Amino acid sequence: MLVWERPEPPDRPVPAPLSRERIVGAAIRLADADGLAAVSLRKVAAALDVGPMRLYGYIATKEELLDLMVDAVYAEIRPAGDGWREVLRSLAETTRQAVHQHEWLADLIGGRPQLGPHALARGEAVVAAMAGVDVDTVMPVVDAVNAYVIGAVRREITEQRAERATGMDQRQWQAAFGPYLERAFATGRFPALSAVIHDGAHLDADQTFRMGLDFLLDGIHAHISS
Repeated sequence: MLVWERPEPPDRPVPAPLSRERIVGAAIRLADADGLAAVSLRKVAAALDVGPMRLYGYIATKEELLDLMVDAVYAEIRPAGDGWREVLRSLAETTRQAVHQHEWLADLIGGRPQLGPHALARGEAVVAAMAGVDVDTVMPVVDAVNAYVIGAVRREITEQRAERATGMDQRQWQAAFGPYLERAFATGRFPALSAVIHDGAHLDADQTFRMGLDFLLDGIHAHISS
């Protein structure tokens, strides 16, 4: 029986009462503070001041715990709006916000679909907004938006981690490698790339994300309307 459907142990009088909600909340706090490496059943039990064996009545494996953590964060992703375009934009933006709030989420999304109750509610809101769109088009559209968001936020999180690891933010990194690029461009071998770097707009992460999302939504609109 999947963890979503498996009953919790009955309540009993103990010094530290437990529930899946409390266990998942403690695990999320550990991950938010120190990443997924900080999450284990032993560490979660210590944070709750209980013995590790007590957790096994609620969660059988660490994989189940991670699934529950992801689904708990999906409760924060509530796509809303009038019409499919607004809802898809809301899906993208609220997913991005959730990943930046819980950086570890970037490492757990993008594989097989999440099937917890909050993930299903998120999916229901998105698909319901696409009523009237050809049924064979709905999931490829949603998958395209999810793929864009996952790729974008993973790139952003990777940049944040690189800043912490190197002690250089993006501008400092660019300044450090600027002389090398100037020498490379001076060879004349990369004229198109040189023109874009020198003359193109340099957008921040928010602008880049929203512009790319607009491109994607425009393409979806053109396809649906054709």
